Amino acid sequence: MKKEYESLLKIKMFKTQSEAPNILESQDLNPEYVSYKEDLELLENRLLELENVIKNVVIIEKPPKGKADFIDLGAIVLVENGIQKEQFTIVGTFEANPDSGKISNESPVGRALLGHKAGDKVSVFKTIYKIKEVKYN
Repeated sequence: MKKEYESLLKIKMFKTQSEAPNILESQDLNPEYVSYKEDLELLENRLLELENVIKNVVIIEKPPKGKADFIDLGAIVLVENGIQKEQFTIVGTFEANPDSGKISNESPVGRALLGHKAGDKVSVFKTIYKIKEVKYN
């Protein structure tokens, strides 16, 4: 995210330092100018979003021994749904990538798993998951 932020800052500097299109083209607003302003606004919004995330980042640490049996952020969870076994890592929204097994704590499955431990069963949209293992790296 820091790399994206720095890259977008460079793009913003380039856009604002280069010559902007004329606001008017004859008596009408120049479509090139409108597009330029929209792009700049999107860029600034993304920069603000990234800035907020970077300022408020919290490193997930391994929980103490008494709580390491329960699923929380950072847990690697092995579940079985009767047909197959799946492994999930519970992460925050910005890190979620279901294709690589990282699910958000705000997703239906992630939310259902939070606070449970190995041996528990949770139901998500008529699918019952039996928690086989909970571990932290």
